[in-house]
Amino acid sequence: MDSIALVTGASSGIGKACAEILAKNGINVIIAARRLEKLLEIEKELTKKYKVDILPLKLDVTNKEEVSDFLNNLPSDWQNVEILINNAGLSKGLEKLQDGKVENWEIMIDTNIKGLLYVTKAILPKMVEKNSGTIINIASIAGHETYPGGNVYCATKAAVLHLSKALRMDVLGKNIRVISIDPGMVETEFSIVRFDGDKERAKKVYENITPLTAEDVAETVWFAVSRPKHVTIEDIVIMPTQQASALLTVKNYKNL
Repeated sequence: MDSIALVTGASSGIGKACAEILAKNGINVIIAARRLEKLLEIEKELTKKYKVDILPLKLDVTNKEEVSDFLNNLPSDWQNVEILINNAGLSKGLEKLQDGKVENWEIMIDTNIKGLLYVTKAILPKMVEKNSGTIINIASIAGHETYPGGNVYCATKAAVLHLSKALRMDVLGKNIRVISIDPGMVETEFSIVRFDGDKERAKKVYENITPLTAEDVAETVWFAVSRPKHVTIEDIVIMPTQQASALLTVKNYKNL
């Protein structure tokens, strides 16, 4: 089989857009997420549109045993993963730390940090063995700077940045590229998840501003992936033109 990519959190948003741009460029993709019905729809769409192979994989990245079992026992034709996109991630709540819900902290830490580690640990040894591979970690502007109520989420995304940097050191000399992509505001299901399904509250986040789209981020991912193998785009911060920092946008700038 030709080049193979694995994308986590691939059932919607940035993950789905990354899977599509990879497929468009002739790469076979393992699409992993918890919502199998969504993955099956994406499989049907991408195989018909781009004539590539797509492997849907129902996977909860927070489940260490499940990640290890599934990714270490992929079908023989799918074991040579050349590109890993650690996209699965989320935010839950926007409370001050003293008012925060511990269960939300655990979900964010388990998904954004531990899930990324579990998946990377399962895929990385074969990359090291063959001296080749590209790992993309989807971080956030929130990893560079924090904002009120962002406490634990920002901490998890800062961890992704530091893990990416540390991994570059750990695989130095193995021809493995480690790349961090750090978006600002992207209109996906992110805010709906953060606000526990409150679509009206989520919609207000993006009112009077033109945010990034999932496709904008995917195109940035593809730019980094498609560089010559001797080139590593270490870190890309991608922001909407109408956003100047994690907190400052055109709509709240007018009130300063």
